[in-house]
Amino acid sequence: MLGVPNERFFPFYGIQPLEVEFAAAADRLRQAKGLRRDAPLPEIQLLAVSGGGENGAFGAGLLCGWSEHGSRPVFELVTGVSTGALTAPFAYLGSSYDPQLRFVYTGLTASSVLKKRSITAALFDDAMTDNTPLFNTISKYIDEALVAALAKAYDEGRLLLIGTSDLDAQQPVLWNIGVIAKSGHPRALDTIRRILLASAAIPGAFPPTLFDVTVDGVAYQELHVDGGAFAQAFLYPAALTRQRRERMAGGRFVVPATAYVIRNGRLDPEWASTERRTMGIASRAIATMITASGINDVIRIYNTTQRDGIDFNLAYIGRDFTETLPAPFDQGYMKALFDYGYQRGRNGYQWAKSPPI
Repeated sequence: MLGVPNERFFPFYGIQPLEVEFAAAADRLRQAKGLRRDAPLPEIQLLAVSGGGENGAFGAGLLCGWSEHGSRPVFELVTGVSTGALTAPFAYLGSSYDPQLRFVYTGLTASSVLKKRSITAALFDDAMTDNTPLFNTISKYIDEALVAALAKAYDEGRLLLIGTSDLDAQQPVLWNIGVIAKSGHPRALDTIRRILLASAAIPGAFPPTLFDVTVDGVAYQELHVDGGAFAQAFLYPAALTRQRRERMAGGRFVVPATAYVIRNGRLDPEWASTERRTMGIASRAIATMITASGINDVIRIYNTTQRDGIDFNLAYIGRDFTETLPAPFDQGYMKALFDYGYQRGRNGYQWAKSPPI
C-alpha cells in the first residue's frame, strides 16, 4: 500500500491501532473546537451507511432531505460498506455535497456502472461484468478538490472508514480514508477511488480490485471485494468502547453520542416466486442470506449502542415503498426511491429507536 501509518485496520488482529486512531481524532477534535486537551468533548454524531446496491438511492435521498429539513448534524464518524461506501464520502463532507450525492443515485444508468460480458465469463473471467464504467464514474466525483476536503475534515478530528473484504486472507479491512487523503502521497487519489470500487464490488457480479502490498520486502497483490461479504453495515468494533463501559459502570462521565444507521433495504421479508431450477433456487438462497446478514448487522449495532449508552436511530425502506426493480440500476426505480427517502428526510424522518424485528 502507500506506507501511511494507520491507513487501514484489521479488526480480526486486534483493535489497538483503532484505539490509537480514535484517541488521536479526539485530540484533533478538541483542538479544532478550541478546547483544552483534557476537556470533555461535546456530543458526537455517528453515521453508518449500509450496502444495498440500487437501494443506496434511499439513503442518498434521506440525507439530502435531512439537509433540507435543517436538522442534519455534522458527523464525527462515518462508515460505509458497498453502495454505502459511495454515499459515505459525501455524507462525511456535509450538506454542501448533496448535489453530487443526488446525481450519483439519480443520474446513473446501468451503462455508467457496468459493461456486460459474454455468458462464458462465468467460466473464464473474474466476474460476469466489467466495472470499468463504475470506476470512471467514481473518478468523476472523487477528484483532487474532494480529497483536499477529506484531508481537512480529518484534521478537524473526524473519521471516515470504508469496509472491504480481503478474499485471500478472509478478513474484513477498514480503510482510514481521511489519513490517506491527508498523506499527500501521489497515489492517494487513485487509492481512494479503488477502495470505493472494491467496497462496491459484489463478488461474482463485479471483478475484485487488486492492491499492491509489500510485506517484509516481498511484493504481492491482495484481492478485495464488497465489504458486505463480512458485514452489510458497521459502526465500530464492540471491543473499542471498553473504557467507556468501565466509566459508565463506575458512574463517571462519558461523552454523549448519537448513532444513526441507514439501512439501504427493507427489514421485512420480501415475497417472491422462486423458480424451481438450480440457478433460481441458488439465487433466492443467496438473496435470503444477504437479507438475513443485513438484519443481523442492524441488531448487532443496536445491541452494542445500548450497551455503550449511545442513542440509537435507524432508517430503512418501509413497506409503503411498493416500486419493484425491473432491471439492474434502473434509473426510474432509483429516482423513485431517492424521492421516497428525500420526502421523508425533508419532513423530519421518524427514526426508529430499535430494530422493528
